[in-house]
Amino acid sequence: MTEKMNLIDLTKDITEQYKNFVVSDVNDHCVRIAVFQGNYKWHYHSSSDEFFMVLEGELQIDFQDRKTVILKPNDTIVIPAGTIHRTRANQRTVNICFEEKTADTIEVENG
Repeated sequence: MTEKMNLIDLTKDITEQYKNFVVSDVNDHCVRIAVFQGNYKWHYHSSSDEFFMVLEGELQIDFQDRKTVILKPNDTIVIPAGTIHRTRANQRTVNICFEEKTADTIEVENG
């Protein structure tokens, strides 16, 4: 079914510290929205790349083996499968994530 959606309208009233949900399926992938503030746990996805795009705020992505990347509105990054990372936000951020529907999330103790 084809339906127009405004992602900012979908997220403007969210007040929880962390909310992550699927907004659309695209073949064997999904588009997720994450609204959060704080630190997400260190993890990786064994078989799925992960695409991020920031809509609002600032998203910091820490990596185990390289410098932190800071994304601001309209910035994007692809994190290859198997890459240990975590996301952080000092203030409310809204971002899009595109990944396989069956993507696993494997937590690790420390990055």
